[in-house]
Amino acid sequence: MNNLPSKSIENLTFLKTIFDSLPGSVFITDQNDLIIITNKTADNLLGYTQNEITGRHISICLSNPYPRSIPKSHSPMHLIKKNGDQVAGSMFLSELKSENDNGLYKTYTFEPLTDEKSIEMSLPERFEFEKLLTELFATFINIQETEFDAKINHALECIGQFLGIDHCHLFQYDEDAETYVNTHSWSGKGVKPIPLGIKDFEAPWIASQLLDFKNVHFNEVDELPDEADIDKALARKFDIKSFLMYPLIDKELVVGGLLLAHVIKERRWSEDLIVRLKIVADVISSLLIKRRSDKRLQSAFQEIKQLKEQIENERNYLREEIAQEHNFENIIGKSKALLQTIKKVEKVAPTESTVLILGETGTGKELIARAIHKKSLRKDAPLIKVNCASLPSTLIESELFGHEKGAFTGAHTQRKGRFELADAATLFLDEISELTLEAQGKLLTVLEYGEFERMGSSRTIKVDVRIIVATNRDLEKEVDQGNFRKDLWYRLNVFSIKVPPLRQRSEDIPMLVNWMLDKFSKQLGKQISTIPFGTMKALEQYPWPGNIRELQNVIERSIINSQGNVLLLTDKLKINAPENLPECHRKTMFEMEREYILKILKETDWKIEGNNGAAKILGLPPSTLRARMKKHGVHRRQHKHLY
Repeated sequence: MNNLPSKSIENLTFLKTIFDSLPGSVFITDQNDLIIITNKTADNLLGYTQNEITGRHISICLSNPYPRSIPKSHSPMHLIKKNGDQVAGSMFLSELKSENDNGLYKTYTFEPLTDEKSIEMSLPERFEFEKLLTELFATFINIQETEFDAKINHALECIGQFLGIDHCHLFQYDEDAETYVNTHSWSGKGVKPIPLGIKDFEAPWIASQLLDFKNVHFNEVDELPDEADIDKALARKFDIKSFLMYPLIDKELVVGGLLLAHVIKERRWSEDLIVRLKIVADVISSLLIKRRSDKRLQSAFQEIKQLKEQIENERNYLREEIAQEHNFENIIGKSKALLQTIKKVEKVAPTESTVLILGETGTGKELIARAIHKKSLRKDAPLIKVNCASLPSTLIESELFGHEKGAFTGAHTQRKGRFELADAATLFLDEISELTLEAQGKLLTVLEYGEFERMGSSRTIKVDVRIIVATNRDLEKEVDQGNFRKDLWYRLNVFSIKVPPLRQRSEDIPMLVNWMLDKFSKQLGKQISTIPFGTMKALEQYPWPGNIRELQNVIERSIINSQGNVLLLTDKLKINAPENLPECHRKTMFEMEREYILKILKETDWKIEGNNGAAKILGLPPSTLRARMKKHGVHRRQHKHLY
């Protein structure tokens, strides 16, 4: 079988699922009588496994000379078992042609001697019936979806005519998976057909039996139980006198039913016939399962294709956005403080060194990180970003290092972490000081050895990742307070870049304002071309505790509220104190951040989300603002009396 074309192997494997349903022993050979496959009955009868018998000559199983030509009827034959015992019976040889791969095979069917009195079909009839099934269902190999329904109807017609049955119908679950629908139908000549679309609520007792995986048959309508009155009425409505129905089963699920019925006269359904007709139900079940599987596979391929196109479009869009919004030139300004920062970026970008970016909130630390990545040797790979402050402490480790299925409650599937996604790329960890001590330990291992383990796994994963981290906190102070690992601090502090706050580069404000004015005017459909001298002076003199992010929000709001082509400030920019405070009044960054958050919360009446919320003004995601409030111990009930 290994020497066959892959398409032929696929076809024969599908045929085996059909032959496994047949009660006779079936051997399929090539034109040289070398065995390709056998069915389960043959395996059980002879005692060989598939591997032991595949590729052997058919004569290994036959005591009589094997037939070299196709006989018109069955031939007496003895099969030889693996242990040497012989089984008397009859052999029928036929040819099987696969239209889809041009394969031509021989099919040997053997039935042992039995008590013919207990069997409704004669031996020749049994051979003919099994030959009919083999030839009919072999035509289903690799058929087009558009051919399936016609071939099922043709199969029902051939089976009905061979057995002298008046009705052959196939019922399947409809799309809502609640009711059976008559989907395929054949009725004999002169017999009133059962219409397509009839549903199982019209035969509730029969449907309940099928759902219990039971065959249903009666020789006459009155044999149905009293609780089947509705079913009796339906049978009489269509003049059904005898009835046989099988469930079509896919593993533990009933997907439909096969109905065989007589209307001209009653029929006694023998046990032998019930067993043999179940072959038909099993084969049709296999065909339906294959069709559903093919449909699901085709649907999955289509979905994958659409997702691939969507991802490609999104990737192109993001590349364009990054090129437009985050390229090196968009770090706007010419102040001495900014030019020193850019010079550092140009020095460190081509290296593989870890970079620590320091700066207040809103100064553009992410833009610096993107500039480093874009000027690096990894520029063609993505920059993977993680905001450590926006993640709950319980999820940080999973986000960074991934987890195995079942690693914790809610981990229903395996998930790759950001480090795996950033292999051969750059990982930007914003707000690094928010990492838990445990996650800091894992990060240290990655930095030192380039390896880590997913949560719930003992397997070590190696990665090649360049790390860029950023923080608005004093990490040395965090180390002294026990909130940050000292060894990690030393490992991160290879090359640091301090991004100057906007108040230290006020000469850049006119350039920034004009760039923002052009950007937001286009986005908002405005045509604002004039900035009054007083307005620009106020913008330059304001200390901007929220830095560029705050300036951007002020400009955008002003454009929205301005009429005509002149920019009018919506916000009243108050300068409360000079920048150079006496030593005794100087405050830490932590204290200043806390006070500013409180100030904005007061102005917004503690509204966090929305266009006029504190998060929008501060330029933070709402989840990040809530995390900062928790970090600073800011709660509305504690400060309510102040306002």
